[in-house]
Amino acid sequence: MAFCRNCGTLVEGQFCAKCGTPAAAAPVADPAQASGQAYAPPAGQPYAPPAAQPAPAAAGLENNVAAALCYLVTVVTGILFLVLAPYNQNKTIRFHAFQSIFFFVACVAISIVFAIFGIVLGTMGLFGFGLLGLWSLLHMVIWLGLFIVWILLMVKAYQNQKWVLPIIGALAEKQA
Repeated sequence: MAFCRNCGTLVEGQFCAKCGTPAAAAPVADPAQASGQAYAPPAGQPYAPPAAQPAPAAAGLENNVAAALCYLVTVVTGILFLVLAPYNQNKTIRFHAFQSIFFFVACVAISIVFAIFGIVLGTMGLFGFGLLGLWSLLHMVIWLGLFIVWILLMVKAYQNQKWVLPIIGALAEKQA
């Protein structure tokens, strides 16, 4: 192994990666190993022993990011975070995952109700046609509201705020 003559960093090429000093033709051996005694750098030259490699950071997501991602694809990411190891033990992430799943189920239930009433109004003839238009307008307003709630759930979760939806949130808290 060769060490830089200028800063003492391990050199693995023609130049020191830390200070850019060219490596000598005859590499300097490990100063501590060569003489068996403590190494003192030449006068006026700083020496720092090679630093230990920092431990890699713990892999994974921050709690706020994981909580926000629970809502991204609702039922899919909700189930995913309930299954994945480090996240399924975190009560906050479990709450957001369950609330995401229950929110999806509520959206599907609302969609089914609107579809059934739309079919009934469509079979009522000319009178039902006018009501069907109003029903479709109401349907769009409800879906816009649900979309806004979905966005707000993600934003609040990302900001580490626990926004508990009226019925769904209470169920999610019991499950978490």
